Amino acid sequence: MAKKVMITCAVTGAIHTPSMSPHLPVTSQQVATAAIEAAEAGAALVHIHARDPETGRPDQSPEAFAPILQVVKQATDAVVNITTGGAPTMTVQERVRPAEQFRPEVASLNMGSMNFGLYPMLSRFSEFKHDWEEPYLAGSTSLIFKNTFADIEYILTTCAENGTRFEIECYDIGHLYTLAHFADRGIVKPPFFIQSVFGILGGIGTDSEDVMHMKRTADRLFGDQFHWSVLGAGRHQMRIAAMAAGMGGNVRVGLEDSLWIKPKQLATSNAEQVTQVRKLIEGMGLEIATPDEARGMLKLKGADRVGF
Repeated sequence: MAKKVMITCAVTGAIHTPSMSPHLPVTSQQVATAAIEAAEAGAALVHIHARDPETGRPDQSPEAFAPILQVVKQATDAVVNITTGGAPTMTVQERVRPAEQFRPEVASLNMGSMNFGLYPMLSRFSEFKHDWEEPYLAGSTSLIFKNTFADIEYILTTCAENGTRFEIECYDIGHLYTLAHFADRGIVKPPFFIQSVFGILGGIGTDSEDVMHMKRTADRLFGDQFHWSVLGAGRHQMRIAAMAAGMGGNVRVGLEDSLWIKPKQLATSNAEQVTQVRKLIEGMGLEIATPDEARGMLKLKGADRVGF
C-alpha cells in the first residue's frame, strides 16, 4: 500500500498583502477560522503566521500568535506549525520568539539566505489599501532574506529543549546540503520534514526537472530519513502538488503560497484549496493522512506537550 499523503495548509504567510485578495486572513479570528476550516477539509498540518489586525502587516510578536493558537488547538486536532520565517524584513531574534515561547510540535525553518523577489507583483496590482504594502514589495529588489549558518543554528538551538521538529524549507538545491551539514553535526535529527519551495523569484524554478532534481538530491543525501513535501508558488501550486503526490511526496497549499484556485479566479478560502488538492490526491488512488497519522510519520511529541 502507498503511504498516505500529508496535506499542509499555510493560511496567510507574509508574502501577499491585504490589497491582493479580500479573502486573505488578517485578524487573529480570520487566521484561526481559516486554519480550522482547512483542517476540516483535510489538512493534517496548519502553518501559522500572524498579522496586525488593522493594517495586515506581518506581526511576529507572541501576543499576535496567542489568540490564534488557543482557538485552533481547542477546535481541531491538526498539527500546528509556527513560522520562524516571519517576514524577510525581520531579525532572526524576532522570528524565533513565537516558536520559542509556545513550543509547537512543528516550526518552519528556512535553510539559507536568498534573494526573495516580491516586486513583480507590483505590476499586477494598481491600488493598495495600506501605505506599507507598495514599499514592502518594491523593497525586495534589494532585499536578501537572511538565513546565515549562525541564524539557522540560533533557531535550532533556541528550540532544542522544546521537542519541536522542523518543516525544513528549501528554496534551492544548496539548502539541502546545508541541512545535511547541520545533520552531520547532530544539531538537527531525522526524520526530516523537507518542504521544497518552487517558484519564488530568487529560488529554484517550477519546471518538472527542477522538481525531480530536488527529490533526487534529497534521496541521495538523506535516504529513507526524510519525508518530502512541496509547495508551488502562485499559478504553479496545483500542478506541482499533483506531480509530487505522484512521486510519493506530500503537499502544501494555502493562501500564503497562492491566492488562486484556477486561472484568473481568486480562491475564496484556504479550505477551497485544500479541497481541490485532496481531490487530486484521491483521484490518484492515494489517501490523505490524518493529523495523528502525520504525527506518527514525523515522530512528533504530541499536542499535549505544546505551550499553548
